Amino acid sequence: MSKEKFDRSKPHVNIGTIGHVDHGKTTLTAAITKVLAKHNPKIQVRAFDSI
Repeated sequence: MSKEKFDRSKPHVNIGTIGHVDHGKTTLTAAITKVLAKHNPKIQVRAFDSI
């Protein structure tokens, strides 16, 4: 393991989705990445079929 101290200065959010089959979890994830990409060019849009 690395002995370097981990830099915790970046803001982050963990999001979990729970739902039954065909209840829109993948669609929601694709929509979230699209909105995030508009605000931060470093974030790549994830297409529905690539999730």
